Amino acid sequence: MKTYVKKTALISFVAAGLLLFSCSKNDDSGDDGSVNFSAENTARAAQADNVVEGSFNIMESGYVEVEEGRSNSISLFPNCTVITITPDGNGGGTILLDFGDGCQLNNGAQVTGSILLEYGPIDGGTRTINYTYQSFTYNNNAVTGGGVIVRTIANSNGNPQSTATENITVSFPGTEITATREGTRTIEWVEGVGSGTWADNVFHITGNWDTVFTNGFSRSGEVTETLVRKLSCIYLVSGVLEIQQEGFTGAIDWGNGSCDNQATLIINGQEYPILL
Repeated sequence: MKTYVKKTALISFVAAGLLLFSCSKNDDSGDDGSVNFSAENTARAAQADNVVEGSFNIMESGYVEVEEGRSNSISLFPNCTVITITPDGNGGGTILLDFGDGCQLNNGAQVTGSILLEYGPIDGGTRTINYTYQSFTYNNNAVTGGGVIVRTIANSNGNPQSTATENITVSFPGTEITATREGTRTIEWVEGVGSGTWADNVFHITGNWDTVFTNGFSRSGEVTETLVRKLSCIYLVSGVLEIQQEGFTGAIDWGNGSCDNQATLIINGQEYPILL
């Protein structure tokens, strides 16, 4: 089991490497609808999406196990995770998820560093949580920054839900280029609630965000078909993100629900596979 460390108080109580992007514009076809775009930057932006979503699910799973007790019989976190809980005596407190110099979670994600959560008491069925990544990496991608979550115990569907604003920077291995993502997302926990294990947890993600690279590349994205994250998979498994970049509008399709390392960029009806 993972290690829990609880400090005294009055009340106690988400495969690495650079994305490989493959495309063929069929230049000799005479297709006037072809679009010039940066394959490398497009692939890195999709990678940043996957890293941010995976990191968020790890953070949220730690909170759920500690404060909501929904999945603690079979944990996502192995012995290499140290979880420190510090209640503040007023219904809130902090949780530190410490992965040390390297920890492979039970869903296969490789992480290092730590994630800090700071939160107040539940008020009217919601709680505000501030989260910060501290020297954190997800599958060899460094993640810094954080955001604010409004956690709802039960939404109109009766499911737990998090509405998150974020300002997160992702650093990719093998390059000095970094990507900063700002936006707002809603994450609804739609399957596995109360089952006692992390393995069947499924989340639906909607929202919009902007991604800006230090090399000048920028991309705006809005979810047009709900993104789906299975906690048992280190990749997004389905959904569509409409994107605007480099003077064109396109879409990234994350697949049909299978856990694989494939997504598809769609521009003017042409498809370009992305290998994650």
